Amino acid sequence: MADYKEVRGVKIRDYTTNPDNPIEGQVWYNKTDNVAKYEIPNVLTSWRTGANFNTAREQLMMFGTTSLATITGGLKPSHSGATETFDGTSWTEVNNLNTARGGAGQAGIYNEGLVFGGQTPSNTAACENWNGSNWTEVADLNTARSASLTAAGTDTAALAAGGYAGSPSGVANTETWNGSAWTEVNDLNQARYALANGSNAPYTNCLAYAGNQGGQILNESWNGTSWTEVGDLNKARTYPGGGSSSSTSAVCFAGGNPPGHGAETETWNGSSWTETSDCNTSKNRIAGCGTGTSALSGGGQTAPEAVQNNTEELAVNAPVGAWSTSGSMNTARLAAGAAGTQTAALAFGGGAGGTATKKDETETYNGTSFSEVNNLNSARSLGTGLGTQTAALLAGGDPPSAADTGEVEQWNGSSWTEIADITSRRQLASGGTTTSGLVFGGDNPNSTGITESWNGSAWTEVSDLNQARTVLGGCGASNTSALAFGGYYSPPGQGTVTETWNGSAWTEVNDMNNGRHVIAGSGVQTACLAFGGFPIPAGGTKTEDWNGINWVETSDLSTARGAVGTPTGTSAAAAAMGGSTPSDTAVTENWSGTSELIKTISTD
Repeated sequence: MADYKEVRGVKIRDYTTNPDNPIEGQVWYNKTDNVAKYEIPNVLTSWRTGANFNTAREQLMMFGTTSLATITGGLKPSHSGATETFDGTSWTEVNNLNTARGGAGQAGIYNEGLVFGGQTPSNTAACENWNGSNWTEVADLNTARSASLTAAGTDTAALAAGGYAGSPSGVANTETWNGSAWTEVNDLNQARYALANGSNAPYTNCLAYAGNQGGQILNESWNGTSWTEVGDLNKARTYPGGGSSSSTSAVCFAGGNPPGHGAETETWNGSSWTETSDCNTSKNRIAGCGTGTSALSGGGQTAPEAVQNNTEELAVNAPVGAWSTSGSMNTARLAAGAAGTQTAALAFGGGAGGTATKKDETETYNGTSFSEVNNLNSARSLGTGLGTQTAALLAGGDPPSAADTGEVEQWNGSSWTEIADITSRRQLASGGTTTSGLVFGGDNPNSTGITESWNGSAWTEVSDLNQARTVLGGCGASNTSALAFGGYYSPPGQGTVTETWNGSAWTEVNDMNNGRHVIAGSGVQTACLAFGGFPIPAGGTKTEDWNGINWVETSDLSTARGAVGTPTGTSAAAAAMGGSTPSDTAVTENWSGTSELIKTISTD
């Protein structure tokens, strides 16, 4: 048998403490703790709330992925032909099915799909093909059936198995589709209906699991010729959702086990099912699509006739981010402006002693350390910065001589120059670049929703925020795409409201989980990290991740603080520079969208 050195190329080394940068798979001996240790990626399996579709329903059909999907049909409680498409952010109503139905089978991708069988309310054998715009009737199934038969494949090579055709136990019939006709092949080992709904697996390599009114744990694998019973589910269920890429990788979620509705989720590795994170909402008669590691759930019912239109997205073993302490700023400060990326950033202005002393110092940051460069022309705090390390703007703020200012300065990589002013205000947010920027919110002296667009030479006032507010967070890529979140407004004080900007108007979207103000943010409209904020300590360490649809809490800052220099970086690689703890601080932390866990090897 090979020893560790033969496998890894090095011996197991002794360390007084853990090594600074161990590689994945490396084993070492910690002499202080007297144990062997190793490092693995820090990952998490969880469901994340997604965008609601337009028409609530149950027993609907869904095909596609977590970012491109189509839903159609269902009961609401009458039979529906409504069809909607998902672009990763929102659902859009498109052309209806020719035959309204629920509980059918489905196969394919978002713009090339197939729906077959279902209840109209009588059982139907009708089959329809979707081309991304319209439904076309094609050849019928040989056996009319409904009640969530299992299905897999594409619009030209699909499989249908099980379902309800009048018998209380369901049917075992299996049929394959070649793009023009259905052919009967070998039956399931056990007749049943109400099977898991949703699969991206090939029609020659798929699964059939769960089913029937009382709920089943039975799981069968199809190899293109015959069905074989394999490892059972841990929880018996009926009408669950599912996702699969093959007969060796699948997920089963929610579903009923009368008299309740379930949220339990199980993943399949080809030999057994493992229970993992529950759905956020317990439901039955739910739709699903995707794979065993990245699935989408939608609709269903939370109680009889209580049909739903919400969706959730599952990520299996997704990386967990973390903050790490980096080199401190040369000048401790709060409410500074900032621009750039985590490894090429600029920090400027700010305040000391609770903003009583205005700062004009400018520092560059390389991801590890800070260097002093030329100062601002006008010292101030509570302004907002945008751009890059070599091309940045500082807009507005609180100078020593006035309550607020509209002065704007531009950085060219070596010095600051005064340019066209904005409307006087402080505690505002921003996003974009020195040629396409946006500033919004703030106070002058009351909370405002004023929004101004920059084209590289002049500012233009555009549509206001829906919620006037001050000391808010913001980010964005340009003057046509930005995100505003949190802040202070009355009522309730600590804000959670989030709005997106499309170049002409602000739209309210899903709220943050934690209300706070003087909050920092990094990223763009569809992928943003929000961190820190007042009150401390409640909001000072909180970090939330935005995916373009909703916010989820993630790993906290190490140092609780608000008024952090912002925005700097992306949602996957950000920097939190300085701030108020509530004392002035120079502490800087770097965010990584991935992190590692150190594990101990047990000898028990």
